[in-house]
Amino acid sequence: MRGAVTRLNPLVLMSFGVASLLGSFAVRDASSAVAAVLAYAVAAVVFLPSWRYPLLCLALCGVSAVLVAVSAWRLGNGDHAPVAAARILVLAWPGSVMIGFVDPSALGDHAAQRLRVPARFVASFVAVIQRMTDFSATWQQLDRTRRVRAMGPGRNPLAWVRHAGSMTFGMLASSLRGAGRMSIAMDARGFATASGRTWALPAPWTRLDSAGLVVAVALGAVPAIARLAT
Repeated sequence: MRGAVTRLNPLVLMSFGVASLLGSFAVRDASSAVAAVLAYAVAAVVFLPSWRYPLLCLALCGVSAVLVAVSAWRLGNGDHAPVAAARILVLAWPGSVMIGFVDPSALGDHAAQRLRVPARFVASFVAVIQRMTDFSATWQQLDRTRRVRAMGPGRNPLAWVRHAGSMTFGMLASSLRGAGRMSIAMDARGFATASGRTWALPAPWTRLDSAGLVVAVALGAVPAIARLAT
């Protein structure tokens, strides 16, 4: 069953984040907090292809959880600090993991064909997401180009500051050029005036998707069930 997440459609992947968000409101005591965190940890072991990416997301979410716990402790509510930290983990960790498996193009196809989201909004949203995913590749290309031309920052801290400034300016110029090309391409394809749109790929709903949706809802309900059981 490991790797089943990679075969789910994007809407089901997004439902895990929505269910965890709603379920986090039911994390009010230690039993519901422990039950929710353990449930998502077990699901990650069973369904995810590897632990490297989920652990990275857990570490990043853990920073926010620790800050919330420290704030609760400083405000004099030390008993509630661990529960507050667990609530942040339940709220943020599942969604941050699942978003890494979402393909923007497939999300647009499913949103338009399954949820009947307006086509113009879908096309613009997918275009924006794809531009954002290109930022890291553009940054690496600019950094590699500058190093080839012997314009790297070296070991001087001040040189790193100048390097970051020049790289940021290069990213801005590249983003403006890319936005211009994208706007021309979208206008040439009738983005502003077309009434009927077709989609590149179908948006099927399989039995695995139904099972994934059931799992998402069940995991989101774990905190509420744990509270009722105690």
